[in-house]
Amino acid sequence: MDKDFWKKLEHLLEKSTLVLDRPRGSHHPKYPEVVYPLDYGYLENTTAADRSGIDVWRGSLPQSILDAIVCTVDTLKRDTEIKLLLGCTAQEKKLILQFHNNEYMAGILVEK
Repeated sequence: MDKDFWKKLEHLLEKSTLVLDRPRGSHHPKYPEVVYPLDYGYLENTTAADRSGIDVWRGSLPQSILDAIVCTVDTLKRDTEIKLLLGCTAQEKKLILQFHNNEYMAGILVEK
């Protein structure tokens, strides 16, 4: 069953265009104090819980292989989502978890 889950996510990646609209070091458009530690974007023509595209973190590894997701809950937006992690090192995964674990959000890492 787990293999089917990851295959479905990989299928979405293969059939979608990755839009990186928040490069590493950029600030959140609504919350300027929030700085993105890695490239962040979404899959075009997909839909997540917030009715935007499925969120994606892209790390520094040369091969952008999907090997993890982060499941989040956001008490301000009152929603839950998954974020796909592509080509992230172990240290970058820790940065992503730190980003999503704060006063209003909580996230857990699920590795393939």
